[in-house]
Amino acid sequence: MSGLLKKLPIKLTNKLPAKVSENTKPAVKKSNSTLKPISNQFTKLLSITKYLPAGARSSILSKAFGKVVPYVGTTGIYYETVEPNQVVVSLNNTKSVQNHIGSVHAVAITLLAETATGFILGLNLPSDRVLLIKSYSLNFYRPIKKGQMAAIASLSDEQRLDILNTPKGEMVIPCVIHDRESDSDRDPIVVEMTWAWIPKSELEARRQGKANEKSAEVDTESHNKAEAVETEQDNPSADNDGAV
Repeated sequence: MSGLLKKLPIKLTNKLPAKVSENTKPAVKKSNSTLKPISNQFTKLLSITKYLPAGARSSILSKAFGKVVPYVGTTGIYYETVEPNQVVVSLNNTKSVQNHIGSVHAVAITLLAETATGFILGLNLPSDRVLLIKSYSLNFYRPIKKGQMAAIASLSDEQRLDILNTPKGEMVIPCVIHDRESDSDRDPIVVEMTWAWIPKSELEARRQGKANEKSAEVDTESHNKAEAVETEQDNPSADNDGAV
């Protein structure tokens, strides 16, 4: 938790970052959940910033989370809503995230969906577990040529309880991606991200097991070399058959 707190900006501001459309409202509905948030490093950070104005809070979270996952931070993803039942992140269609025809790059859209679904799972995952992306399904049926992209990931209370009460499992987390400024009437892009989680102790055991296997392989190789040297020393003429 201390690591996350150190990433909080020194100055607070009520203004949205320049890259975010000021006239764009988060596509989020007020949660009616009665389920209390679990306690982990992310929810503790949320509780610290919950009394800040919405713009300042989003700016703080965007900077903090962007440093937790540096690659995501460099993309310019903005965390508009970060709650246990819903996460809304957005990305402006700027040149740095475009492909060769001026559309938002497929990787940028995928990262947006991965960020939304990964963080909503992280908000509901006990601190003794680790999450891993397993697979995803994404249909790029149209180019995104203009506008701000927004990814919305949601979890029901039932899903949140399932995550809490399942030490090792996986879940398909749907994500809807909107092109907020598009003049098209087409449906939003729907992404399905399959995330898995396991206890940290199991991950550490796997790593330790691999380390032990590697150590055993080195010991075996060293033992075989030692035996070969001993054999050569016991039979000095073995490699000199036919020599004069």
